[in-house]
Amino acid sequence: MSQPRPLEFFRSTEKEPHLERARTILRAHPELKDLCGPTPITAAFVLLLVAGQVGLAWALRDSPWWALLAAAWFVGAFLDHGLWVLIHECTHNLVFKAPRANALLQIFANLPILFPAAISFRKYHLIHHRFQGDLELDADLASPFEAKVIGNTFFGKAFWMLNFWAFQALRVQRLKRVPFFDGWYIANLAVQLAFIGGSYALMGPRALAFMFLSSIFAIGLHPLGARWIQEHYLVKPPQETYSYYGPLNWVAFNVGYHNEHHDVMRVPWTRLPQVKKIAPEYYDTLHSHRSWTALWLKFLFDPTLSLYSRMTRSGDSGKGSLKLPDEPAKAA
Repeated sequence: MSQPRPLEFFRSTEKEPHLERARTILRAHPELKDLCGPTPITAAFVLLLVAGQVGLAWALRDSPWWALLAAAWFVGAFLDHGLWVLIHECTHNLVFKAPRANALLQIFANLPILFPAAISFRKYHLIHHRFQGDLELDADLASPFEAKVIGNTFFGKAFWMLNFWAFQALRVQRLKRVPFFDGWYIANLAVQLAFIGGSYALMGPRALAFMFLSSIFAIGLHPLGARWIQEHYLVKPPQETYSYYGPLNWVAFNVGYHNEHHDVMRVPWTRLPQVKKIAPEYYDTLHSHRSWTALWLKFLFDPTLSLYSRMTRSGDSGKGSLKLPDEPAKAA
C-alpha cells in the first residue's frame, strides 16, 4: 500500500480483500454456512416501514415546515434508513429464494424514498462487492473530481453529505462499462413516478416534502449518514472495511456488521451478529466503530478525513463491456 500525499487516494497493490478472508474464515468455521439463506420475515418489516412512512406523510400533510423538518430528522430518517437496509437485503436475495421476488419487494420498499434507486443500487452494489476499490466499477467510491471539489473542509464535507443523494447519482456517469438503463430500472422509475403523482394528488406537496427530507437525512447530513463513512473510510489504514457495533444496529437491522457482511454475504441481517460470535478471532482484532454520531462529527471536523480517505486499486477485470445479468431473475 502506498501512503497518499495530501488529498490523494490510498493505493493498494493487493486484490480485493474479502474473497480470500471468506475462504479462510469458512475453512476455520464451516458452521457459518448454516447461517446463510433467505429470511422471509424481512418482508413484514418492509411493509411496516413503508406503511409507517406513508402514514406519517399523511399525518403531516398540513403541518408547518418546522414540523416537517423535525419529523423528518427525528423519525422519517430512521424509517427511510431502515428501508435502505432492507433494500440491501433484497439486493443479496436474502428475503426470498427467487431473485425476481426480491427485486419486486425492493421496488416496493423504494416507494417512500422517492428517488428511483432500488434497482440501480442492486446492480452497482453487487459490483462493489466484486470490485471493491476499482474506480472503473465501484460506485461506492467518489470520483477523483468529486473528491477534489469537496476537499477536506467542514463546509465542503457538510455540503457533500447534505447532497449525497445527488453525488451518488452523478457517479453513474463514471462507470461507463456498466449499462444503467434496463427493463427493471424503467419499471422502478415508472412505479416511483406513479407513487409521487398519487401522493401529490392525495396528500399534497407537504407530505412529499416530508418524504423528500427524510430521504436526504437518511443517507446524508445526519448521524445515520455516518454509516457510509463507517463502512470503508480509512480511519485505521491499511484496513479498508470497518464494522459498527453500537446501539443503532437495533433500528438499522444490524447493517453495522459490515466486515461480517462482506466476508459472508449470504448471511441475513437477523444472523449477522452470530458471525462475529462464531469467529471472534477474525473480528476482535479489527478496528471498529462504536458511535455513528462520533464518527459523523469526526468526518466533518477532522481535515485528515476526506473523500480521498479510501483504498483504491487497479482493476483486474479486463476491459470493454462488463458481463452483467440483464434482469434480477438472473442475478447471481
